[in-house]
Amino acid sequence: MSTPRNRPPLLACLAALACAFLALPAAARARWSEQAARDWYGRQPWLVGANYIPANAINELEMWQADTFDPERIDRELGWAESIGMNTMRVFLHDLLWQQDAAGFRRRIDAFLTIAARHHIRPMFVLFDSVWDPSPHLGKQHDPVPGVHNSGWVQSPGGAELANPAKYPKLEAYAKGVVGAFAKDKRILAWDLWNEPSVEPLEDSHWPAQEAPHKDELVRKLLPQAFGWARAANPSQPLTSGMYASGGWSTWDKWPRTAQIQIEESDVLSFHSYGAPQELTRRIESLLPYHRPILCTEYMARSAGSTFEGSLPILEKYHVGAINWGLVAGKTQTIYPWDSWDKPYTGEHRLAVWFHDVFQADGRPYRQEEVDLIRHLSGRGRDRSSD
Repeated sequence: MSTPRNRPPLLACLAALACAFLALPAAARARWSEQAARDWYGRQPWLVGANYIPANAINELEMWQADTFDPERIDRELGWAESIGMNTMRVFLHDLLWQQDAAGFRRRIDAFLTIAARHHIRPMFVLFDSVWDPSPHLGKQHDPVPGVHNSGWVQSPGGAELANPAKYPKLEAYAKGVVGAFAKDKRILAWDLWNEPSVEPLEDSHWPAQEAPHKDELVRKLLPQAFGWARAANPSQPLTSGMYASGGWSTWDKWPRTAQIQIEESDVLSFHSYGAPQELTRRIESLLPYHRPILCTEYMARSAGSTFEGSLPILEKYHVGAINWGLVAGKTQTIYPWDSWDKPYTGEHRLAVWFHDVFQADGRPYRQEEVDLIRHLSGRGRDRSSD
């Protein structure tokens, strides 16, 4: 056999070209066709789960950082989810974790997936998020603010990073890196590229000085790039983005442009609904004409009129994936409603009914009739194929 030193020039040139070709990344895959998306959904059980963060973490950074990652707690809590028939979890990641220690972050994600698979749960991972505190930081997170809903949840990317295009290559490396590391992993259900990119007006923010100027415009421009970054990793799992637009829900021309992008880019459609049953039905029926699988990736806010007994039968009827907000009450304090930001539930201002969450921190159900309903409907829909 010829060595590189004595190989004929033509053969050496061809060999070099072949090596260069093999070194090129695989072409980014296209958006799934409607039929491919339906075929994928037809292979899934009816998807029932929760947005998950362990009770001892105030946000996604505390959940995943090496010093506070808690496999034993996660194993115990996912066991409670499995016991009532849940088969998926929606779990938030964060770009700063990748920048801090990509290899360690991959190992912890792999450990989480191993635990989840033990409980027959396939998670959906969320890469970016436009909601809550725009000033995330690594390291120790602050203690919960008494009586306040999600007092420590942080955006990804933060406001300063979103406002600075020079930081975007780091966001690209994160998206390509984490999706690429698990692109063929059958333990993962799907990727949610951006949580609620349709943001509210900045004057309504609790952190107006820290929000990126023209945040909505910046996110709208970055959102298609985020889908492109994920597709460049050629994932076998579907891509989506959770819609919570205040407009739309009827015809295409009435959707905000950001929601249109979400629909245009998503392999499977996902949306949020914290309204009464008739509002949930309206949102589902507005998405049916797009002929793609539909996942409701946030619902259930008891005092706002979104309950398990009102929502879950509707989601089962339409065979829409059902992922409620919150599994276990803990440091996120999502048992308190959104208005706790303006009036914390402390002192004489007491909480009458939990807003989110299914289990108390020790594993006891908040309401036994709710877990009985989840167990019953998830069991009935476990082997049902999509229409």
